[in-house]
Amino acid sequence: MPQAAPHGETAAPWIVLKFGGTSVSKRSRWDTIGRLMQATAEGDGARVVTVVSALSGVTNALQALIDGHADAAATAAAAEALVERHRAFCLELDLDPEAVLGARFAALRGLAADPRRAGAALDWQAEVLAQGELCSSTLGAAYLAGQGLDIGWMDARDWLRTEAIPNQGAWARRLSVSCATARDDALRARFAAQAPRLLLTQGFIARADDGGTAILGRGGSDTSAAYFGALLGARRVEIWTDVPGMFSANPRQAPDARLLTRLDYEEAQEIATTGAKVLHPRCIQPCRDAGVPLWIRDTDRPALPGTEICASAAPVPGVKALSSRRGIVLVSMESIGMWQQVGFTADVFARFKAHGLSVDLIGTSQTNITVSLDPSENLVSSNVLEALCADLAQVCRVKVIAPCAAITLVGRGIRGLLHKLTDIWSEFGRERVHLISQSSNDLNLTFVVDEALAEGMVPKLHAMLIASGAMPVDETAVFGPSWRRLGLPEGSRRTRWWQGARDALVAVAGQGTPRYVYDVATVRQRARALAGIAHVDRRFFAIKANPHPAVLRALVEEGSGLECVSAGELAHVFATVPGLDPRRVLFTPSFAPREEYADALARGVHVTIDSVQPLRRWPELFSGRDVLLRIDPGFGSGHHEKVRTGGKGAKFGLALDALPALLDAARDAGARIVGLHAHIGSGIHDAAHWREVHAVLASVAARIGTVAVLDVGGGLGIAYDPEADAFDLDAYARELAEMKAAHPEYELWIEPGRWLVAEAGVLLLSVTQVVEKQGVRRIGADAGMNALMRPALYGAFHDIVNLSRLDAPPGPPADVVGPICESGDVLGRRRRLPEATAEGDVLLVADAGAYGMVMANTYNLRALPAEEAIDG
Repeated sequence: MPQAAPHGETAAPWIVLKFGGTSVSKRSRWDTIGRLMQATAEGDGARVVTVVSALSGVTNALQALIDGHADAAATAAAAEALVERHRAFCLELDLDPEAVLGARFAALRGLAADPRRAGAALDWQAEVLAQGELCSSTLGAAYLAGQGLDIGWMDARDWLRTEAIPNQGAWARRLSVSCATARDDALRARFAAQAPRLLLTQGFIARADDGGTAILGRGGSDTSAAYFGALLGARRVEIWTDVPGMFSANPRQAPDARLLTRLDYEEAQEIATTGAKVLHPRCIQPCRDAGVPLWIRDTDRPALPGTEICASAAPVPGVKALSSRRGIVLVSMESIGMWQQVGFTADVFARFKAHGLSVDLIGTSQTNITVSLDPSENLVSSNVLEALCADLAQVCRVKVIAPCAAITLVGRGIRGLLHKLTDIWSEFGRERVHLISQSSNDLNLTFVVDEALAEGMVPKLHAMLIASGAMPVDETAVFGPSWRRLGLPEGSRRTRWWQGARDALVAVAGQGTPRYVYDVATVRQRARALAGIAHVDRRFFAIKANPHPAVLRALVEEGSGLECVSAGELAHVFATVPGLDPRRVLFTPSFAPREEYADALARGVHVTIDSVQPLRRWPELFSGRDVLLRIDPGFGSGHHEKVRTGGKGAKFGLALDALPALLDAARDAGARIVGLHAHIGSGIHDAAHWREVHAVLASVAARIGTVAVLDVGGGLGIAYDPEADAFDLDAYARELAEMKAAHPEYELWIEPGRWLVAEAGVLLLSVTQVVEKQGVRRIGADAGMNALMRPALYGAFHDIVNLSRLDAPPGPPADVVGPICESGDVLGRRRRLPEATAEGDVLLVADAGAYGMVMANTYNLRALPAEEAIDG
């Protein structure tokens, strides 16, 4: 994507490409490098400078050679091993090793025998470390020239000169240097005189003031490319790597992380600094100062858009990325004497400087200063920390907290998003948070927690950010496809039943909308999948999800029982399925009145109590009865705070500390506890969740002695996002098998609702108006939160398509809204429905078969939706 040249130039003649160690370690990769260099030069009409790293693993081997410098024989052997590594690769490239790298081999052997080795002189270390890039670039240039490319090799040290910065020690001045990037017309003219059109050079190395070699340190090759781009006023710098670009989270932790296709320099800098490993943060500043765009590309998939970092990126507010860093060390300094004491803070931080430690995050109070140290930058060791703490102990009490992890939300306008981050605050509220830091530039919010928590929290927090709208993934100017989607072959997008029933559904909509339609065949398919789990003794469908008669009959025919939470549901069940065995019905109410318990007991169904009160207030009802007891295991889970039904904040279940009182009340009433039940949330995808619940129930059952049944509830999630993975039923089955194997003495019951019916149902609506107001496009429908409450109540996502124009290309973002006089009447924000969407088109809201019609209402005196079941 050509960019206007910086500094008002009409045509910047240079493009800089950078390739890392994995990209230069195979013959096929060098073929790719050659193709990309040539295609870039021809396609952009530019000259190309390519910066390369050492072969994969070579820099680490060189560092190991340095670390073992005291042993002359071992150092010589290490150097010889590196010679052999490069010799073998030359042969793989059909090159003569001695002709191409003979001088490099001699230099490496000479450094192993250099008198400076014994004392590991810094200038010697720099020369040793430089050999990796010098070797890889030399053999690469020879190979590409042999393939017919008009290519030249150059020494990066002839162009990159170190620049002194304040507070640098001797080590940093040689092994972690910075380079000058100020515009230099003479240098550009001299560079332009280089021939030929394609040039290959090294990353990582530069020329020191004394004429020797200097090393750029971590991220050196990225930074070298940025330096060249800035010095030359390049059209762009392309960092070619083994991933498609920056993502909204580490995709190996959160597969639904989205590719960030376009960022401004400031946000990219924050993302790189706070944990993203794709790009070293040092390389962004030179490009930013020179106005040179930076582009991250995938070597294996060059057609992907990658991530472009530039000044012209749209300033879209919202969280762009969730980053995490492990190995964080917190230092807490406590002193009553610091309050209003002039110079205390300066005195404390002077000690960090004296020990060569830079501070990352800072939290302060009247009597405490807590700071974080990132070992990846500070080179923290136990000895350094011990020395620091001994020094600090002279002025304050010191406590070191480690290991920790820093989890950071990055994006523009963080302070303006706090109202959308309530679930995030709640999630961190359940964990031990040591430090919270909000940046002064309003670009990040960081939480420091115990390191063991970080990995599990990242995918959960990422999903919450999307669900809340704090991470605006529908902003296509910033967000691209998910990591999961990028890894799938073309055409593998999950298909849904309604896609093949489009014509029939449009015809049904012609009978009037809003209208729910349920595919009974999908319900049966789901029921049979659950029935295939051998270790479950009984399955009960939670009818609160969808009590449509066709749904209930199909599930009963497939062997499922039914779970009810009210007398009304009980009456509906027995009217819908006459002759249903009461033992296939479970009654699990919450704060129900006496008459509902009486009705359930009279019907002979399984009855659950979840507090002491029913037994104490109405003992005669339960005299001689077998009942189940709902336990609150002390924790909750689920896709939203309002569906988490365990823990202190939830009204459901008996707290474990109240068990003795309940057993006393049961004994007094003459009731017997024959089963334990727990359901702690909905929309759960982690199969291990139910094993944790089962373990709590088994522990309680052992204390009671009369229990025969353990009911672990439901809550199985579905993939509302069409790009997300479906619930892993096989993993769920394995967990259930382990539960049963651990406690075969108990029957195992489950009671799913959503998973059985959500994807079987759709809501059909008709478009009423399409209105644009101050840049916001809204598509109105003939029903909204009155027909489907979940988006307004939970911020839930439902896929929405224009069924009348299903094959039309996506149009500009639009909010899909209903006719209810409430600001919250929004079914979906920034949905890319076809631009031609117009009055009368049929909209389909997907995955609406659970908690849809059952929560519909007549607010504004709007009529309830119609319902229809089809059996395909």
